[in-house]
Amino acid sequence: MAAIIHLRARSFFTTHPARTVVLAFAAVVVLGTVLLMLPAATESGRPADPLTALFTSTSAVCVTGLAVVDTGAYWSGFGEAVILGLVQVGGFGIMTMASLLALLVAGRLRLRMQLTAQAETRSLGIGDVRRVLLGVAGTTIVVELATGACLALRFRLGYGYDYEESAYLGFFHAVSAFNNAGFGLHADSLTRYSQDGWVTLPIAAAVILGGIGFPVLLEALRHRHRLRTTGRKNWTLHTKLTVITTVVLLFLGTVLTALLEWTNPGTLGAHGVAGKILDSFFHSAMSRTAGFNSLDVGAMHASTLLMTCMLMLIGGGSAGTAGGIKVTTFAVLAAAIAAEVRGEPTSTVLGRRLAPHVLRQALTVALMGVGLVMTATLVVLSVSDAPLEAVLFEVVSAFATVGLSTGLTAGLPDVGQLVLIALMFIGRIGPITLVSALALRERTRRYELPEERPVIG
Repeated sequence: MAAIIHLRARSFFTTHPARTVVLAFAAVVVLGTVLLMLPAATESGRPADPLTALFTSTSAVCVTGLAVVDTGAYWSGFGEAVILGLVQVGGFGIMTMASLLALLVAGRLRLRMQLTAQAETRSLGIGDVRRVLLGVAGTTIVVELATGACLALRFRLGYGYDYEESAYLGFFHAVSAFNNAGFGLHADSLTRYSQDGWVTLPIAAAVILGGIGFPVLLEALRHRHRLRTTGRKNWTLHTKLTVITTVVLLFLGTVLTALLEWTNPGTLGAHGVAGKILDSFFHSAMSRTAGFNSLDVGAMHASTLLMTCMLMLIGGGSAGTAGGIKVTTFAVLAAAIAAEVRGEPTSTVLGRRLAPHVLRQALTVALMGVGLVMTATLVVLSVSDAPLEAVLFEVVSAFATVGLSTGLTAGLPDVGQLVLIALMFIGRIGPITLVSALALRERTRRYELPEERPVIG
């Protein structure tokens, strides 16, 4: 009997790699919670409250950045190191890191580990896993070191921090930025640097590179020598969709932020034209899903908060450090709407026909995301006296693993914080991954039912 139970349990955890991804993320969240509850993790030397530790650990592993305490003031150096480690592990991917370690030690990957890594990195085939893992590691190291060096140099020369503090601030924010986490060491996030492009632009660049997705970065690097001639023609549809949609959303977010907040004295109103454009671009980039802010989000107009919610919900690229339903999902749905409006039988985009199952997947991800957001908003509204726009903003920020906040999160009751914890976890591993992990078996229909069309609209 014990052997049968063991075999069934082993089958449950290994027959589908997505289950292992979910369990691995949950295990690291628990480990982070335990470490953050140690007395050495807080400045006061007293153990952190379990809910505070759990919230912070989940936010770090899920690279969200929402916080219920001031990161720089509440946590000690050890606590901040734990948070940074959780951010790095969460951004890099639990299974990606485990597979890379196995690759470095053993020199080869077992089939099951390759499948697990493929579920995390969304690589196209098992044969691509080794290249993807090494590319992910190399890209992460290069971008974080380059960004950290730029920031450390600016903090030293521009703000007079000593060498150690400049390096610590620079690399902490670089790791947090590339992993789209949004954890900062200042109580005001980056508002003190709102007019300093030497700080905000490197962070924005790291956020965009981390959020656009590793497959896109690796493909761009693979064709970098032919980029000026035929490189872009050889890009896959996924890369083209991701890059085009990202650029369009960054532009629209910048324009809309500037238009809506141009005269707001609490945000852009006191800045010059160049400063307004810089802060508008930074806010647009952070909404995709980093969580740093150079403007006071709580002082923004309700219209700006709604626009930001839409950007956060869309999120960044697939298989990157960003959250949301992903830009490719948004692009596929837009293509399906355009095809239906034109009366075309199939959806096409950039000279390619989209497979029906791709449309179903995009619709499933989008509707599940909207359903989770609406349900969580209803629950939080029922336990809080906060206005709808503030609650909706925090809920979308949690689900899309953004980390932008109007300041509501820290004041929510325990139930509200637990709801945000669940949203951050689901948003990081993805609705489809979670459903796949919970499914005990896959069903194959051996027959087709009669077709009938209900009235739509």
